[in-house]
Amino acid sequence: MSTPIQRLTPDFAVAPQLSPQDMAAVAQAGYKSVIINRPDYEGGSEQPTSEAVSTAAREAGLRVAYQPVVSGAITADDVTKFSELLQTLPTPILAYCRSGARCTVLFQSATSKS
Repeated sequence: MSTPIQRLTPDFAVAPQLSPQDMAAVAQAGYKSVIINRPDYEGGSEQPTSEAVSTAAREAGLRVAYQPVVSGAITADDVTKFSELLQTLPTPILAYCRSGARCTVLFQSATSKS
């Protein structure tokens, strides 16, 4: 996997857009769960869909959650849902969006209110 992963804590990391082909490497790197925060087709028709990534993630033995969040428009409900995912998904968790920044903001917001 050539995509850079930025570890924020021992149990949570973020990455830019991942593809179905990355999921085996994500599992091999020790991650147990993937959160997809990038809405389908945000990057156009060339962007891998959440369904394709989710299928590959499950085949690699990962738990996966699709929580589409609009860049620059994160809501309190988005943060609440993300917090719930952090508390219920097996760790370590890898979340991705276009650049990783949206996932980082969600993580910081979710963990600062705990």
